[in-house]
Amino acid sequence: MRVLICGGGVIGAAIAYFLSLRSVEAVVIERTGLACAASGKSGGFLALDWCDGSPLEALARRSFALHAALPEQIGGDWGYRRMTTYSGFTRAGAHGSRKTQLGWLSDNVSLDRRLGATDTTAQVDPRAFTTAMMRAAETRGARLQRGRVTGIVRGPTAAGVELDGEIIKGDAVVIAMGPWSMLAARWLPLPGVTGLKGHSLIFETGNEIPPEAIFLDYQEASGDIESPEVFPRANGTTYVCAIRGTDALPGDPAEVAPEPGAIERLHAMCAQLSPVLARARVLARQACYRPIAEDGLPLIGRVPGIAGAYVATGHSVWGILNAPATGEAIAELLVDGATRSVDLSPFDPGRFSAGRQ
Repeated sequence: MRVLICGGGVIGAAIAYFLSLRSVEAVVIERTGLACAASGKSGGFLALDWCDGSPLEALARRSFALHAALPEQIGGDWGYRRMTTYSGFTRAGAHGSRKTQLGWLSDNVSLDRRLGATDTTAQVDPRAFTTAMMRAAETRGARLQRGRVTGIVRGPTAAGVELDGEIIKGDAVVIAMGPWSMLAARWLPLPGVTGLKGHSLIFETGNEIPPEAIFLDYQEASGDIESPEVFPRANGTTYVCAIRGTDALPGDPAEVAPEPGAIERLHAMCAQLSPVLARARVLARQACYRPIAEDGLPLIGRVPGIAGAYVATGHSVWGILNAPATGEAIAELLVDGATRSVDLSPFDPGRFSAGRQ
């Protein structure tokens, strides 16, 4: 079996890895670069039980366990570590409301509860994780091919892709292009996927911030409420995200850029949140789009009415968390015809239009 995976993000890399464990040839086709979009610019936060009570519960729990096991199975370091996680609040210009128990935060940040301990929350560096998964797949025969997919070759089944005017044949095609999966709706009967834009900064903080993640409500001087998330990483950097964007999704991930004023607002927040961040050097100013389907749940499984065509996208803010279990489940579906690790029925791409051909 030869599987063509359209998209070189964390989902595509995870599918390639789990297919390689089943001795299936996987070709990952990527236009811009490995982990060039949200898979390289997101927070990399992992949570065991934050999806409990929702259709994502089993997928998230299985994936959290896979994340813990993968460092022993794959060579390389992608910054996997367990964290303690807190929530809190503050506002611009606030002074000394109460002393927090975390020494690296400003006095005006009030923590209200612990959201997770080291047994329930963790993190990875998402770009390093995506790269490691793809490299591990390549050692087992997978291949990363640069190019732009311009169509799907269809006979009785999906039999390949058009790549920059060339035909590449395969036994199955998987669409895993994040929010750019909407482009494949021109070739396949896929539900809509949109992109949710966010901005982020990466600071050089050394060992000044321990493995403590923070989710905050922050009131700007204008009165607007933002929700910055702060993730110190094992490599001595700290990632902070907030500020939704309104720009339309560009045609190429390489064209994604921060919107005017967004990074400046985020930097001002960071200076208020922590004296460490206030003096730290900024290593990256960036933006990315997270893919989201109409009902907020991912699209994972067979494309309705087209044998040999599959999709895995729409993971929203949980793409890094749920990539391993998604890759494992798609590999099972392709090789065995059914999944045994996770029930994919809540994520059936046909759920929006039963019987659509």
